[in-house]
Amino acid sequence: MSKRKQFTPEQKVAMVRRHLIENVPVSDLCDEFGIHATQYYGWQKQLFENAEGAFVRRPNQANVKRQHNAHEKKISQLEEKLQGRNEVVAELMQEHVQLKKVLGEL
Repeated sequence: MSKRKQFTPEQKVAMVRRHLIENVPVSDLCDEFGIHATQYYGWQKQLFENAEGAFVRRPNQANVKRQHNAHEKKISQLEEKLQGRNEVVAELMQEHVQLKKVLGEL
């Protein structure tokens, strides 16, 4: 009974890299590592299908913190503005009630 060889992801990438960059024939790689060409091509396909992950932009922690601080500042400004408007509305309502009392409507 033959034992299956287990290759690490690093080893698989190294094999595909050797073929693509160093132009080592697939048949030579397969003989060297004792694998079938279909297995090699499966790894190559998997590498290319997942390659976009290498180009995904990861958020920079400084930018995330800066954006968070900007949002917090904007929220506090809006809260202050809302508080000011609430105070104005309360004053107007108080004046309205006083005016109604003066005119005898209440």
